Amino acid sequence: MAGEAVKRRSFWSWGFESEQPTEQDRREFAKKMSELWGEAVEPPPIPTLDDLELREPRIRMPASLESFCSTDKHERAVHTYGSHSMELLRALHREFPNPPDIVAHPRNEGEIERVLGWCSGRGYVAIPFGGGSSVVGGVSPQAEHDAVVTIDLDRLNRVLEIDETSRAARIQCGVLGPDLEDQLRPHGYTLRQFPQSFALSSLGGWIATRSGGHYATNHTHIDDFVESVRMLSPAGRYESRRLPGSGAGPSPDRLLIGSEGILGIITEAWMRIQARPKYRATAGVTFPSWQSGYEATRHIVQAKLWPANLRLLDPDEAGRGAGLDGTRALLIIGFESAELPQGEYIRRAVEIARASGGEIVDDEVVISDGTGEATGRGGAIGAWRNAFINVGGASVAAGLGLLGDTFETSITWDRWPDFDAQVREATNAALRKVCGGGSLSCRFTHVYTDGPAPYYTWSARGKQGGEFEQWAAIKQAASEAISKAGGTITHHHSVGRMHRAQYDRQRPELFANALRAAKREFDPNGVLNPGVLLDP
Repeated sequence: MAGEAVKRRSFWSWGFESEQPTEQDRREFAKKMSELWGEAVEPPPIPTLDDLELREPRIRMPASLESFCSTDKHERAVHTYGSHSMELLRALHREFPNPPDIVAHPRNEGEIERVLGWCSGRGYVAIPFGGGSSVVGGVSPQAEHDAVVTIDLDRLNRVLEIDETSRAARIQCGVLGPDLEDQLRPHGYTLRQFPQSFALSSLGGWIATRSGGHYATNHTHIDDFVESVRMLSPAGRYESRRLPGSGAGPSPDRLLIGSEGILGIITEAWMRIQARPKYRATAGVTFPSWQSGYEATRHIVQAKLWPANLRLLDPDEAGRGAGLDGTRALLIIGFESAELPQGEYIRRAVEIARASGGEIVDDEVVISDGTGEATGRGGAIGAWRNAFINVGGASVAAGLGLLGDTFETSITWDRWPDFDAQVREATNAALRKVCGGGSLSCRFTHVYTDGPAPYYTWSARGKQGGEFEQWAAIKQAASEAISKAGGTITHHHSVGRMHRAQYDRQRPELFANALRAAKREFDPNGVLNPGVLLDP
């Protein structure tokens, strides 16, 4: 297909084909697991395209769409799943029961309208696709879908216009994170939205899923950077007015932010951009306990110093990811600015942390005054950062019986200690029951004046061949514990299909009715991503 990108996504592992682990990588990891567990572990062989048996497309594209649509085996395989570990494990095992019938790569809005009109008129399911980094089943065709067209926006990938006076840019929503930054960098700007999935997620995906990004305080979600949004739906075009703020009724932008592809396809957005940081400061403060660490975090965020980074790691997380001894919590504090030195800000934050029992020597507070030099690359902070950005590393262990996952939420400070205790108790009980035990750790990814956004990570030794059932039992226990204790089922991973049960209980029913009404208006034949957020 003309114009196809050179870098291709792997259909069975996180990221691109050039980054997927080799057979040798997996055998070496399996050997380590065998030595650790005292039992031989054999990795499933890496699948090739020739190994896959995909059903034939059930629909035939009209000639008018052939120039940007494909039934290629790799295209259909790579668009069958998102990036959750269980989805990728199914792919590793060559399980592709529900591939899309056709994958469209529209080159402009006119082609999007044509393929949407065709799907709506015929009743074919249409699934918008950005970078494919969904970990909640948000882009996966389902068995009940009779015919599926996945609409990949990868060719709508340009920064179209920069308004330097207002510091905003008009950007096509299929652009992936690294490509977006590469286009802004020569102009001296950045969007500064760096979710962990940055390398394999798109601007449109960030908007559609209400992505959380780089900033741990203040500007935490993509919502804070959206100036206006443009969307194409089966019922027509929708574009909000570009404004710095408005009090004119419910926000048209907010209806689309977090809509997860059920109302239309987000094609463009005016986004608030900023000058690239030149001033930085970083400190890693340790605490004798998890409790003293989160009390310090609360005091710092409520002082409204607005650090860019305010991430607290519990002792287990700090031990595993940052190389500490496993008895102390670690608070990573970071400030940045394009205009102002950050030394005074970080010294004040460190002072607050010390008042709550935090420990750091003055020489370990790293300040970069106007040079643009990065801070936070060495020591425990650097070790944790490297572990954090290596999101694709888990693929080397796929299919070896090593289970692991993450879940995230938010809760107000007054309920936080009890909430944390309940979630840990329920998840650890499930780990003991299902796997005979495991590890559970927590960090704060984002912090608000009224509460934290805790992010839990668990791992356990599972049973080869039984991973799906074991994972499902642990996921269910953790999700129900979050819901019962009063937290949100998702802070930034979105709802998709995985979190529907708890989301249905979290939202007011009148709101659900209003969303259904909006769905009928935008998508009268119900073809867009059915089953996500709402029943088909």
